[in-house]
Amino acid sequence: MFSVGIITCSDKGAAGEREDLSGKVIREIVEAKGYEVKKYIVLPDELDKLSNEMIHMSDDLNLNLILTTGGTGFSQRDITPEATETVITRKTPGISEAIRYYSLSITKRAMLSRATSGIRNNTLIINLPGSPKAVKESLEYIIDSIHHGIEILLGKTGECARK
Repeated sequence: MFSVGIITCSDKGAAGEREDLSGKVIREIVEAKGYEVKKYIVLPDELDKLSNEMIHMSDDLNLNLILTTGGTGFSQRDITPEATETVITRKTPGISEAIRYYSLSITKRAMLSRATSGIRNNTLIINLPGSPKAVKESLEYIIDSIHHGIEILLGKTGECARK
């Protein structure tokens, strides 16, 4: 199936002060869908570390999908979208818009998300929220469409029309 990298963006998680529950939720969902998690890492909210890891996962490990969790809010340290935008070559705004749209039906605070998504080489990169509950809701909402998008990205299918 498809290969996945998970990056949890958290100063406290990287320092060992907080257990990373959101990354575990991502792992559970993607593995249940048949994806293979090739790398899972917790990093502090530092632009260079986050962007370098995304580049490594895409360029060196050739992963099909990178899912980040955390760092998408208004805090001064929340820089996951900026790190993502430094490495992607093509934006995929519909994915992040769909997550926000769905999340708004659950909480008005979804409008505060700055998450983004895009493509680097043959890798789709998606920023997910930081809370385990929001990660579960968001990823379960998009995962089937994401699967189809990766198939198109890799040239495994070209047909988007529904029958």
